[in-house]
Amino acid sequence: METLWFFIIVGFLAQMVDGALGMAYGVISNSLLLSVGVPPAISSASVHFAEIFTTLISGVSHFRLGNVEKNLFKKLVIPGIIGGVIGAYILSNLDGDKVKPFIGIYLLIMGLRILFKSINFHKKSEEKITKRRHYSILGLLGGFFDAIGGGGWGPIVTSTLVSDGKNPRKTIGSVNAAEFFVTVSEVIAFIALLSQFNWSVIVGLIIGGGLAAPIAALVTKKIPAKALMVSLGGVITILSIRMILL
Repeated sequence: METLWFFIIVGFLAQMVDGALGMAYGVISNSLLLSVGVPPAISSASVHFAEIFTTLISGVSHFRLGNVEKNLFKKLVIPGIIGGVIGAYILSNLDGDKVKPFIGIYLLIMGLRILFKSINFHKKSEEKITKRRHYSILGLLGGFFDAIGGGGWGPIVTSTLVSDGKNPRKTIGSVNAAEFFVTVSEVIAFIALLSQFNWSVIVGLIIGGGLAAPIAALVTKKIPAKALMVSLGGVITILSIRMILL
């Protein structure tokens, strides 16, 4: 019971970060499982199984609060599903830790870029200029690395779009909503490829994450865009440095 409560707390804190900032649920949860010796493939599968429930609640909450840009959502979801399935297949035959340093370097650049942009950020121009991005490629890469690293959809997709100048609140909501469908596709692939799941961890993460999801969505709606950018940049930078060093 003490172990279950521990994972409930972890799930709650991880989802608060993920739901409010659009990232880090998988990274935080997966890091915990890897630190206690769970193999990468089983760890990623367990985290994503729990994320089916938390991403559903989070996605619905963001839709109801008007945080989702439907056009962006549609452009990300299908490529994300394809990338997630490919990543799950490869992780079942590869050590995911080998690619983490490369993801970390990319995220560090994105995190610093967002922090730099937030210095000269003004509310009136938050969507004034946005870089044209090939959303299908971004979604494909986000889904792929999410499955490989046990988390990464939010850090890769959200950080890239926000650093391009997209509205932080709409980006976070859209990416969170698409994540549910990406997660479901990854879990289906893992079920077909693996026979083991860490059920005690899954239950704890589901309970804690489910409690936090609607609260985190409300936080996203209330926090000013500049504050979200600073928070995003800080979280991404810290996580990327940790990913590179460990």
